Amino acid sequence: MMAERGLILSYETIRYWCLKFGSLYVKQLKRAKSYGDTWHLDEVFCRIGGEMRYLWRAVDQDGQTIDLLVQRKRNQQAAARFLQKLRKSSDSPRMIVTDKLKSYVKPCKSLFADSAHKLDKGANNRAENSHQPTRLRETKMRCFKSIKQAQRFLSNFATIYDCFRFDQHKTIASTHRILRARSFECWQTVTLNPSAA
Repeated sequence: MMAERGLILSYETIRYWCLKFGSLYVKQLKRAKSYGDTWHLDEVFCRIGGEMRYLWRAVDQDGQTIDLLVQRKRNQQAAARFLQKLRKSSDSPRMIVTDKLKSYVKPCKSLFADSAHKLDKGANNRAENSHQPTRLRETKMRCFKSIKQAQRFLSNFATIYDCFRFDQHKTIASTHRILRARSFECWQTVTLNPSAA
């Protein structure tokens, strides 16, 4: 896109733009979002700076990323920290679906007492599949260098990716064009005035 406009940019320039404007765009995108009433929670390991870390992610039944958190551990305190972050970002769901990790049980009961909690490995495929774009991006970036960098990038990437994600294989070409046009309209309104956030 930049070459077409006659601009020659280094990767470093684009990185600075992402650092400066990425979080502002994400705030505006999140402000307009509404999430479903069923949340799927999952954690996946990722190697950051040569050490094993865990990426905790919550998605709704439509696959929209609610929030994510990179942490060093996978215990009850880590689960509680993640659920507290979720509590701040959205209203309580009707149901929370997790895999059979026992670390979720007590934090779910204390922080989301009104929500039903279902522990089922098979029912949590929605969250399992939501990690695929992260894995592809991790490979392209040749791994993440630090927890802070991974948290900042993945939070922004997940929200912006969701803005442009729609199930191409399930839609006909005309519908696909309409959805893509809506995504670009949304993106235009967000990027016109990033300082408004």
